[in-house]
Amino acid sequence: MTLIPEHIAKLSPYVPGRLIEDVEAELGLTGIIKLASNENSLGASPKALAAMRRILDGVNRYGDADSRALKEALCRKFGFDPATVVTGNGSSEFILVLCHTLLDKGLTAIMSRPSFTLYAKNAQAAGAEALEAPLTADYGHDLAGILKMVDERTRLVFLDNPLNPTGAYIEPEELMAFHRALPEKAVLVVDEAYVEFARKPKADWRPLLQAPGRLVVMRTFSKAYGLAGLRAAYALMSPALAAVVNKVRQPFNMNNLAQAGAAAALDDDEFVEKTLAMTWHSLDTLAAECTALGLTPDPTEANYLMVGLGGRTADKVFQAILRRGVITRSLTSFGLTRHLRVNAGLESETAALVNAFREVLQ
Repeated sequence: MTLIPEHIAKLSPYVPGRLIEDVEAELGLTGIIKLASNENSLGASPKALAAMRRILDGVNRYGDADSRALKEALCRKFGFDPATVVTGNGSSEFILVLCHTLLDKGLTAIMSRPSFTLYAKNAQAAGAEALEAPLTADYGHDLAGILKMVDERTRLVFLDNPLNPTGAYIEPEELMAFHRALPEKAVLVVDEAYVEFARKPKADWRPLLQAPGRLVVMRTFSKAYGLAGLRAAYALMSPALAAVVNKVRQPFNMNNLAQAGAAAALDDDEFVEKTLAMTWHSLDTLAAECTALGLTPDPTEANYLMVGLGGRTADKVFQAILRRGVITRSLTSFGLTRHLRVNAGLESETAALVNAFREVLQ
């Protein structure tokens, strides 16, 4: 269509994980196990579910456009300044809004390749150039290489930490040093979608959030709190940048149920502790079993493993495991054609995946 600008026409669609119901219909199977989208196999926070049920009768009304109750809950829990908190419809909304707020033709955004694909896609949709830095040999962010790519056109630098899909992690001291090395006009966006699962030390960003516009930290309720279907997230940034983002984002961008569920989930420490225990046990089991099978699981600080397949084609192994009732994630769309990503699951789910690997690799 001639109406579509060239930079939009060149975009590729996002490739999601397969849906359970689609796979069951396609293969004629039941009881499909999904370990592809880094979801929480324990379900959702019980406190969140209860809070949402209590307000179902009120969904005919618009909610609080500023998510004040959720912001207050976040500030009580983590000690944030309310002026530094923006809530939203998943981290993907923040990526889109930041790109449309800070980017334009002639400007650039930098991200690693592979990493979360929406960074490059939204930068390109905003008319800017997306510059992708290759990962290091051990599949981590090449911070030195990224810094060499930064120039006067750079407005956004995206770092997912832990890195999706590899699970690599940048420790706080190295991350802070990288932030200090960026020029004044470059904003560092740290995507901490999986940070709750990290067993290594975590960064305390609060002292840096007052600096005018140079840092954004994104977090989500999708993973550790089990609320992926709600699309509930928040971002931390300077009060000045938050004021601008709030002008650009959609009104009522976080629905009533998402606000209530997320606020209640923050108080559900018992559920989060169970989630972390399940996740770490599953990942340790998967890593050991995959290694015994001659596969190469990479170290991870997220709730998933990237598994090297010993030269086998990811799409073929993915399909073979799928036919055995387990959905994993081929990393071909990330440019890693010899790797799968598998997320942590219940003990029975982990055992089913290991058995599927054994059968496929025989």
